[in-house]
Amino acid sequence: MSVSPVKRQKMESALEQLKQHTVVVADTGDFNAIEEYKPQDATTNPSLILAAARMPAYQHLLEEAIEHGRKLGGTEEEQVTNAMDKLFVSFGLEILKKIPGRVSTEVDARLSFDTDGMIQRALRLIKLYEEAGIDKQRILIKLSSTWEGIEAGKVLEEKHGIHCNMTLLFSFAQAVACADAQVTLISPFVGRILDWHKENTDKKSYEPSEDPGVVSVTKIYNYYKKFGYKTVVMGASFRNTGEIKALAGCDYLTISPGLLAELSKDSSKVTPTLSMKEAQACDLQKLLLDEKQFRWLHNEDRMAVEKLSDGIRKFAADAVKLEAMIKVQGL
Repeated sequence: MSVSPVKRQKMESALEQLKQHTVVVADTGDFNAIEEYKPQDATTNPSLILAAARMPAYQHLLEEAIEHGRKLGGTEEEQVTNAMDKLFVSFGLEILKKIPGRVSTEVDARLSFDTDGMIQRALRLIKLYEEAGIDKQRILIKLSSTWEGIEAGKVLEEKHGIHCNMTLLFSFAQAVACADAQVTLISPFVGRILDWHKENTDKKSYEPSEDPGVVSVTKIYNYYKKFGYKTVVMGASFRNTGEIKALAGCDYLTISPGLLAELSKDSSKVTPTLSMKEAQACDLQKLLLDEKQFRWLHNEDRMAVEKLSDGIRKFAADAVKLEAMIKVQGL
């Protein structure tokens, strides 16, 4: 007996409906969550890897990474760096067994202002994946969306055919520069933009469509589609399901296990709010940014300046904690 489209709509969860309009990505290092919600892709970062590495279930990956660092030798610092790279790739390899698409693996945030350093670290991560039999097409290298990070992304894409995911993206200037660099994907941070506005203005609550993070991603999406950029827009860092549903129709959305669980139990109707048609009708003007113009335009956005530097510091701090775990456990 066939089910009518109307009845099927009622039976489908918000998550299932969302997947019809947007590629859903799991924002986690926990393989069990990935298995449960069946996303297309998955993203990781130092904070997520740190949380996962503390779980008893993943201790063997930490031990293998430490052994890898020891085997390569060198100074303690070199061994720790090699163990870190191995740990990030090991998590990526496990995640790739559970998804059909790509995993994002992040370059150390402490290299955020070092273009050459980011390029070299990215090449090392890709080499580790290739040694494990994984083609670079299944990997996205995550880089901070500083000017230096965007330049590194451009080189990795053009010269090495390595796909990049530009993270810690808060300003329109960052989004424009990333599109011009022709990187594969950007991750504008919706929730952290909302956090800043709640902390720094009198307004403490927003309707989803007026949420400053939602407004920011909508503008970026419309700009990219209006001017034919190929770079994928992946909304990230959500605080509630309202933000997610308000961005239905966005290319990709990367969502934490907690919010994936909420969406899977939510039976409300999800209607796409972002579309090519709306984008074509918007009145945005094309920008051409060189380094000076980029730095000025980004600097004019106080929220973006503060959240970018704060995000880099937090990811760097979690990288330091991971290194400390590696040293305590045997290096």
